[in-house]
Amino acid sequence: MAQSAETIRVRGLVQGVGFRPTVWRLARECQLRGDVRNDGAGVLIRVAGDRVDIDRFCDRLRDECPPLARMDSLVRSPLLAPIDTAGFDIVASEATEVQTGVVADAATCEQCREEIFDPGNRRYRYPFTNCTHCGPRLSIVRGIPYDRANTSMSVFPMCPDCGREYVDPADRRFHAQPNACPRCGPRVWLVDRDGRTVDLGGDDAVDVASRRLAAGGIVAIKGIGGFHLACDACNVEAVATLRARKRRYAKPFALMARDLDVVGRFCRLDEQQAGLMCSPAAPIVLLPLNADAAVADGVAPGQSTLGIMLPYSPLHHLLLRDWDRPLVMTSGNLSDEPQCIANDDASARLVGLADLYLLHDREIVNRVDDSVVRVMAGEPRLLRRARGYAPTPILLPPGFGDAPPVLALGGELKNTVGLLHNGQLVLSQHLGDLEDVRTADEYERTIGLYTALFAHRPQVLAVDLHPDYRSTRHGRQLADERGLPVEGVQHHHAHIASVLAENGHPADAGDVLGIALDGLGFGTDGTIWGGEFLRAGYCDFERLASLKPVPMPGATRAILEPWRNTYAQLATHLGWPDCVADYADLPLTRYLQGKPLDTLAVMLERGLNSPLTSSCGRLFDAVAGALGVAVDAISYEGQAAIELEALALPALASADTVYAFAEGRADGIEWLDPAPMWRALLADLAAGVDASIVAARFHLGLAAAVAALAAKLARRHGLDMVALSGGVLQNKTLFEALERHLVDAGLDVLSHRLVPANDGGLALGQAVVAAARRAGSS
Repeated sequence: MAQSAETIRVRGLVQGVGFRPTVWRLARECQLRGDVRNDGAGVLIRVAGDRVDIDRFCDRLRDECPPLARMDSLVRSPLLAPIDTAGFDIVASEATEVQTGVVADAATCEQCREEIFDPGNRRYRYPFTNCTHCGPRLSIVRGIPYDRANTSMSVFPMCPDCGREYVDPADRRFHAQPNACPRCGPRVWLVDRDGRTVDLGGDDAVDVASRRLAAGGIVAIKGIGGFHLACDACNVEAVATLRARKRRYAKPFALMARDLDVVGRFCRLDEQQAGLMCSPAAPIVLLPLNADAAVADGVAPGQSTLGIMLPYSPLHHLLLRDWDRPLVMTSGNLSDEPQCIANDDASARLVGLADLYLLHDREIVNRVDDSVVRVMAGEPRLLRRARGYAPTPILLPPGFGDAPPVLALGGELKNTVGLLHNGQLVLSQHLGDLEDVRTADEYERTIGLYTALFAHRPQVLAVDLHPDYRSTRHGRQLADERGLPVEGVQHHHAHIASVLAENGHPADAGDVLGIALDGLGFGTDGTIWGGEFLRAGYCDFERLASLKPVPMPGATRAILEPWRNTYAQLATHLGWPDCVADYADLPLTRYLQGKPLDTLAVMLERGLNSPLTSSCGRLFDAVAGALGVAVDAISYEGQAAIELEALALPALASADTVYAFAEGRADGIEWLDPAPMWRALLADLAAGVDASIVAARFHLGLAAAVAALAAKLARRHGLDMVALSGGVLQNKTLFEALERHLVDAGLDVLSHRLVPANDGGLALGQAVVAAARRAGSS
């Protein structure tokens, strides 16, 4: 047999996931000598033995990769220096240039779950049980390499038993950095609403919290990435009390259920959705609500779906063990504030919200919200990318491997930041809306954390074109301080570039037709865009068409009060006097006549605080307002559109006709004109057609009209691929109908799966646009 010695370099998500023990086990089974170590680039393996055995080792390493690991590359090189060891060793980490990734927090594995319910196990009922296959990662890490000294577990010295597990390569807790047990690890306790530690009298803190929940109480629970506020989801009074205390009057609450059997009693789920819920990411999954589900109406008012997840930490498993119904598990904060992560912060900010606090002393270093997934057109689509997914690097398409490092600052809402380097992009967890001061502070801290964590030294910064976005201002300030160039990237161009990048569209490939449907984005002409048809590549774009622009009377107030958009649409497309003359008896007409329309008419005529917008989101608001859905005001972003989709769902199969849109042209731009849609909609309302059917006809008509215009533009410009992005396309009904029409028209369709279609994916698009432009100018 031919003897050989090699260096094997493995890059990817290979630290803190049991990769070295797997290498150690496989090398011994393949009768190889050598060693394995972590370093800043990933994992470095040296092996010596028969060439056939080395080949077999590499094949098995690919096939038997640990569940949380991701091998992006395995490169083999001849090793000329001799390997002196007679066996195979795991050696200490080396501090070199950081090129590897931090693994996302992972839900409790089955082995650890069995241990916490085994009375004979030393981790029986221990809320912080974990191993290399599960447990906290991003939420506790401070630096790379991912070793215990660089996490918040550094203050918990391991007892002899945990220490033996930690150093034994054959143990699944080998180098599990959060490894702990009741003897040496973090502890849990209860505090009452007055800040006094609860005397448990020998009781278990988690059991006491569970009993308080069963009695109708509200409990603040410190989890993996932040605090939750929990209550019995079937207790009408408890849910109403939580809404009042949290000042969250309409936005749906997330739920947590003990297991899939409990989930199935309240929601309809298929095998794919069940697999998502049971995955290491354990996201919130949006599921259709059963008609006879006994959850309190206040859990998800105006919705046809529930956002529900399974327990993802031992503490959650223990808490829910005896529950045959879900718990509300909503973020621990007042409405619109960031989630609390520290005990002192929770004691200060959650005063009056909770009856009891379930606390622990493992520091949450990084706030990490729950991720949200919805299955659309047969694929899981991330609506919020956070716990379980971030900061898993996104591999970039061919052509970006040598791109200069880019720091992308994201948008104003649903912000994430992105670090482009070495052919991949690290996208931060969901940070939230930067309009909130606390979120803005967390945003700036996260930028510092990520650039340090990944030793990222940007050569260019990428920002949105909107001059008043906090992210734009902060990016330009950083650029001034560091003497770096800034690339301004138009909002909808970033949306389209994002979907191109996650779908592997090469940097030198041709243009596509991008369709970006969202709430708003600053356009190159100074107006607010949001219903865009773009001929786009990475470097540049051309605006081919849009929804016909309409004023937003009151600007920001029009976003908050849908009736303003309803009036603006009707006044612009049909003329308000004609609407009154033809539909004087409609409840909609009488409702709008009770508003200050004379003032709004002057604002529209003179362009006073009424910016023009082609926003698809505002069109949805206008139609929702016409049907009496959240017509006066919304209490959370997208409420009117979300409830409009819920209204449409029961009638989709019976919507025998759909509303038509017209096409026009002005200033070299094609327009999709909703005037015919409004005429048909008002006629239906006057004829007494059910609002559900009206909502369905609007959804299906808009999808057909967008697809028809897209097909025409694609033919005219010689394009055969369409890229879909923007927050409006998180509407399952619209997205699935639009995709179906585009495919039927013979077009290839690219859409989001790895990052959200909303502004949570902007940083990816900004980064690749900036990188492509820099490469083109070099």
